[in-house]
Amino acid sequence: MKATTKLAALAAGLALVAGTAGAGNGLSMGAKAPATDVRMKSVDGKEISITDVRGAKGTLVIFTCNACPYVKGWESRIVELGNTYAAKGIGVIAINANDPKVVADDGYEQMVGRAKERGMRFPYVVDATSQVARAFGATRTPEAFLFDVQGALVYHGAVDDNVESPEKVSQTYLKNALEAVLTGKDVAVKETKAIGCGIKFRQQA
Repeated sequence: MKATTKLAALAAGLALVAGTAGAGNGLSMGAKAPATDVRMKSVDGKEISITDVRGAKGTLVIFTCNACPYVKGWESRIVELGNTYAAKGIGVIAINANDPKVVADDGYEQMVGRAKERGMRFPYVVDATSQVARAFGATRTPEAFLFDVQGALVYHGAVDDNVESPEKVSQTYLKNALEAVLTGKDVAVKETKAIGCGIKFRQQA
C-alpha cells in the first residue's frame, strides 16, 4: 500500500473517534500542563519553558518533529494555526521529543532549518530527555494539547480530519477549539485520536 493511501485511510478514522479518548493516552480533560518549568532549547538558541510562552488567552502545546510523514502532511496547517493564534493571545510552543540517534532528520540543525523554511513565528524546541512528552503522556507526532486561560486542558488530539488533502477537511478540530478558547466558549469536540508517528523517546539515564 502506498504511503499516501495509508495516510488517507488512517486519517479518515479520525471522524469515527471524535469526542472519544485518544487511545487512553495523555492528560485528562481539565488537567493542568505538567513539566511547565523544564527549560528546552529553541531554534533561536534560547532556553525556554512552557511557562515562558503561556498566553494571555490560552496555551497550545504541540508535539511534533521533522521527519514524520504525518507531520509533513499537517505541517503547513500547524504553522498557519500557530502563527495566527499566537498573534491573538494564545501562547504556542512546538516540542520535538524524538531521539535524533534514531532518526537523524530530527536533529537540532534540521529543526532550525525547518522552522526557517516554514516561517514559524513561535518557539520550536528540543525536549532533550523526552521528559516533557512523557509527562504529558504524548505518544504521537503531531499531537496537540490546548489549555484555556485558566490553564485547564480543553482539547487533545489531531489537527483536523484529513492529513493528506487540506481541501477535503470537514472537521477542523484544533482551529475550532482555538476559536472557542479565544471567545471563552466551551470546546465542542474535546478529544480526538492523535494519528501520526510514534515518538522516538530518548533513552532515560
